[in-house]
Amino acid sequence: PDNLTLRDTLVAKDDARTHRVLVVMDEALCRAQPSLVGQVNRYFDRHGDRLKLVCDPMQFEGGERTKNSYFHVSEIHSKIEMHHIDRHSYVIAIGGGALLDMAGLASSTAHRGVRHVRIPSTTLSQADSGVGVKNGINAFGKKNFIGAFAPPYAVINDFDLLSSLNDRDKRNGYIEAVKVALIRDREFFEWIEGNAEALAAFSPEPMRQLIHRCAELHINHIATSGDPFEFDSARPLDFGHWAAHKLEQLSEYRIRHGEAVALGIALDVVYT
Repeated sequence: PDNLTLRDTLVAKDDARTHRVLVVMDEALCRAQPSLVGQVNRYFDRHGDRLKLVCDPMQFEGGERTKNSYFHVSEIHSKIEMHHIDRHSYVIAIGGGALLDMAGLASSTAHRGVRHVRIPSTTLSQADSGVGVKNGINAFGKKNFIGAFAPPYAVINDFDLLSSLNDRDKRNGYIEAVKVALIRDREFFEWIEGNAEALAAFSPEPMRQLIHRCAELHINHIATSGDPFEFDSARPLDFGHWAAHKLEQLSEYRIRHGEAVALGIALDVVYT
């Protein structure tokens, strides 16, 4: 509760209003960190003069299963309507990339867009998807068939949220750093090579540096490429993704996104 980062991000100093907040959380994260829901409630109790938590945090399953139906989006829409979440209010999503995608779609389509804040909880979402502008769910057997481009109001990365990840999920986000380094920053790629052993051992400081630089490169590309909403055919950030999405689907998402992208990059460099 004493950390003012979230409060100061959401509330301007000259704004005397109390803003309504709806929180959506990844239930796997809540199981892995049992005190987290209580911490969220206590945070809003402490800052209730400026931020009103309209109900207990909503919890949804994480991973691609949460994106395989419109039902969860509809549940969030129902809470947004019930608690009068408007365009001066916030929907805060805390979880992995799939949950952020789903909650982002709900936020971007209610009232034609309410303020959406992402707090990513995985290496992959902190380094890549959490800082992007894409929101969506799967439909008709296709990944992200229903979706919208909508920039989040804010993204807050908390490295402590990664502490409960297993080794496979910690490693899962590394490939997006390799990808963006290959297409945007040779020096960063060489840094990854030089720090491979420390990264494989999940040393905290190299992990922080990798996540920060990867997120920075993604944001810079989105902001300066001239095509943030991907109207053109050239989409360098999708390097390795053409095959990856199909591999994920064919494996019924047993293959993680980062693992699929690694395979996709290997395929791309062979046939191009």
